[in-house]
Amino acid sequence: MVYFILALLAIWLVLAIVGVLIEGLFWLALLGGVLFVATAVWGRWHGRPDI
Repeated sequence: MVYFILALLAIWLVLAIVGVLIEGLFWLALLGGVLFVATAVWGRWHGRPDI
């Protein structure tokens, strides 16, 4: 599960960087950033052991 989350984070990061580097794809940078944060929060939420 950890590798899956890391793979998703890497994909979203690449999308965000491509969106920043290529003019006119600012929407891709925003989408990549939002998905990166959402995946990080989801991974953190599901990665915690129940107390």
